[in-house]
Amino acid sequence: MTAATLQSVARVTPLCRCSHSKEPAVLVLLGFAMIAVFMVLIMTKKLTPVLALIIVPTVFGLFAGAGLGIGDMVMDSMKSMTSTAALLMFAIIYFGLMIDVGLFDPLVRFILRKLGNDPAKVVLGTAILAAAVSLDGDGSTTFILTTAAMLPIYLRLKMSPVVLTCVAGLANGTMNIVPWGGPTARAASALNIDVNDVFVPMIPSLLAGIAVVLAFAWLLGLQERNRLRATQPEIWAVPSTAEPFTAEAFDGGTHPSGGTRGSGAGRGPKATNPGGAAPAVGGVSTDGSSVAVLDRTEDLVDEHDTAMADTALDPNRSTLRPKLQWFNLGLTVAVMGMLIADLVPLPYVFMVGSAIALLVNFPNVKDQAAQIVAHAPSVVAVVSMVMAAAVLTGVLTGTGMVEAMSAWLVQIIPSSMGPLMAVITGVLSIPMTFFMSNDAFYFGVLPVLSETAGHYGISAAEMARASITGQPFHMQSPLVPAILLLVSLAKVDLGDHHKKVLWRSAVVSLVMLGIGMLTGAIGIG
Repeated sequence: MTAATLQSVARVTPLCRCSHSKEPAVLVLLGFAMIAVFMVLIMTKKLTPVLALIIVPTVFGLFAGAGLGIGDMVMDSMKSMTSTAALLMFAIIYFGLMIDVGLFDPLVRFILRKLGNDPAKVVLGTAILAAAVSLDGDGSTTFILTTAAMLPIYLRLKMSPVVLTCVAGLANGTMNIVPWGGPTARAASALNIDVNDVFVPMIPSLLAGIAVVLAFAWLLGLQERNRLRATQPEIWAVPSTAEPFTAEAFDGGTHPSGGTRGSGAGRGPKATNPGGAAPAVGGVSTDGSSVAVLDRTEDLVDEHDTAMADTALDPNRSTLRPKLQWFNLGLTVAVMGMLIADLVPLPYVFMVGSAIALLVNFPNVKDQAAQIVAHAPSVVAVVSMVMAAAVLTGVLTGTGMVEAMSAWLVQIIPSSMGPLMAVITGVLSIPMTFFMSNDAFYFGVLPVLSETAGHYGISAAEMARASITGQPFHMQSPLVPAILLLVSLAKVDLGDHHKKVLWRSAVVSLVMLGIGMLTGAIGIG
């Protein structure tokens, strides 16, 4: 059926199930006005996303003539979102629990032990750590843990903290398409499709994106290595022969006071300060003379533990379960394997995984309840958003707004561009998710684009997959609280962060879009 025929059908087919249907032109105006008001209220922070998702569609739905039927519209939409809400709830509990019991602690320690004083390895380790911790789907947690673990190293080695924020932002933005991270769930909810249908075909794109992030991290590390070689040759050892950096005292995180072995310095006892010579700082005395410094990886670990105090990686937290480390690792591998195999619905996988993890790690009933309560704030924030989204999607669909808006778009989009709607959506998601929130884009814009693409034989799942490829770029937006937290923790100017990260994140997004097209996950109508 041609686009012209579909347009004709749209003109004569009733566009809403409400008792007082409006003309298509009125529905188009109401639809776009509703989206505009919704986005403005969210972006200006006049309302929280949850309140905006409930209040704005309700008001505009009544104007569209929904009447008392608006309740049925919302409930019909909510039924399709229960699985997504369950997935988010139990995935947050599961990965939050794994952080609490110390699953990621050995990875942090391993990275710190293997990095040495080579900036290239330090930056690559930052990317790996950020990507691993991003599995919990929470950007704020990722940035807190990554900064707490890595910033002392950057400062001690006199590396640029902007490199840390750039790499951490890229890794987290790329991993943000995991089903429990938010965008994928939003896209699935907005289009009333299963989240598995969106994410699983995008796994090759995710792997390609991570590969590009690791490549960028290595290149940034090489740049830092060359810069430090040129600016401080008397302090920095040749990277190819460098030993792990020394663990001198760190003065609270504002300025590095530790250092590395000087070039050519052999192992030996730590230099003393005979005859009133200037004290040694970082392998070089304050009077400019070189001194030999003893490497002490054990001290490094001790200092790392001190830096982790009062954070989610506190080495003395009561929830640690070191004797169950291998069990928790095996359980997580099994959960991720079931996710990829797609044999059982994801919500049930995480429900069972969370139940087993709680039962084994916290046999006491009171401890189990305490763990669930500990993650309640994150669960409530995300699940309430998904449930509230049922109001917006229900009104858009039930009143016929989305159909009228898509029919109007079909009229103005050249027929030659119609089959490329998925690709166009992927490209548009890069700037649009940067300048507007995920809620505004996925619940306000994506349904209209998807309905339009349906006229050209492009499925809703393909549109949802294309729409999440812009997430590496989106995560750098000043509208994202997590990125503001990252630059604040690292004491980095947001403008400096953007100069280094934006073009790289755009490249990652385009690579993910391209791989999606090559694998057929994102097709052309």
